[in-house]
Amino acid sequence: MFRSLCLSALLAGFIALPTQAAPPPDVVVTVKPLHSLVSGVMQGVGEPYLLVRGAANPHAFALRPSDAKALAGAELVVWAGSPVETFMDKPLATLAKGAQVLTLVNEPSVRLLPVRKGGAWEAHDHDHTHEERPEAELGSDGHVWLDPLNAMAITDLIAARLSALDPSRAATYQANATRQKQALDTLDAEMRAALAPLKDRPFIVFHDAYHYLEDRYGLNAAGAITVSPDQPPGAGRLKTLRERINQAGAVCVFAEPQFEPALVRTLAQGTKARTGVLDPEGASITDGPELYGQLMRFNLRSLVDCLSGG
Repeated sequence: MFRSLCLSALLAGFIALPTQAAPPPDVVVTVKPLHSLVSGVMQGVGEPYLLVRGAANPHAFALRPSDAKALAGAELVVWAGSPVETFMDKPLATLAKGAQVLTLVNEPSVRLLPVRKGGAWEAHDHDHTHEERPEAELGSDGHVWLDPLNAMAITDLIAARLSALDPSRAATYQANATRQKQALDTLDAEMRAALAPLKDRPFIVFHDAYHYLEDRYGLNAAGAITVSPDQPPGAGRLKTLRERINQAGAVCVFAEPQFEPALVRTLAQGTKARTGVLDPEGASITDGPELYGQLMRFNLRSLVDCLSGG
């Protein structure tokens, strides 16, 4: 009788134990700014896996064995699209067969701009609206995260995908997304106020990665040293750009932290342009939820300092 009572009590205690929560979804993200936005939505739940780490260049990235393993086990992969992360086309088809894939350039809520051709641009190159969005345009610029309003749309997309994959934590994802969008709204207002006086000051960027930033705040980029950072410019392009600097009265030429700045100094020689640094991905910023805001404010300070002559 005593043994029977003990066994019953033991079984009752076992049954009363709370069930262990399922692990969070395995999420893989390509580049640091997108990883930051995903990390913000997943905060308190889990950590997404980042592929392109540190100062690595997504235009010329090669997967490591650990990256291949992460993709093979992923439930969700978040990337901008092949305009930037061309290295992902084959792995998505071969390694991440079982994963949901969020391709941001294919999402209607993400505002797209076309890739610009050549190294020197005119003012009309900035005149694009949301209504002109191509349905399946191969020439869309993939650096969509450099518009804070796109970052808000991306935040909503991430929260929706995670909530569908992991309904028990949907409230957490949605609450995190709401906080993140509030922070992005504050960031956008800060950038609009600081950049408004500088709209008419032309400048040259290292490569054509900043179309969304320029377009959102009405900035006057006059050209890029190289269309893609893995394609060094020839003497002809440098000559054209130096002429463009002088013709447009460009006040600044921007390097990037991932690349040797000597080319920028060479281009600026013999002109009145100053030099500065812009960063499209956060090369030297620590990964995580805070990276996106830190990256955008770094670029904001660089633009204000160089364009205003501070």
